[in-house]
Amino acid sequence: MKNLKLKAARAAMDLSQEQLADRCNVSRQTISAIEKGDYNPTINLCIAICKVLGKTLDELFWDNE
Repeated sequence: MKNLKLKAARAAMDLSQEQLADRCNVSRQTISAIEKGDYNPTINLCIAICKVLGKTLDELFWDNE
């Protein structure tokens, strides 16, 4: 399942995938795969992404459906 919430939060901060990846110490391809739903990140990576984007785990990674 695509993570549109992550993509929207990243775009709202005007960050490229590369910039977010650099701040989280992962590759751009990892961020791309998470956004496309092709990769399920570790909890530590989820937390790192949330800290960079100023969001909670629920806001970015909880499926409301």
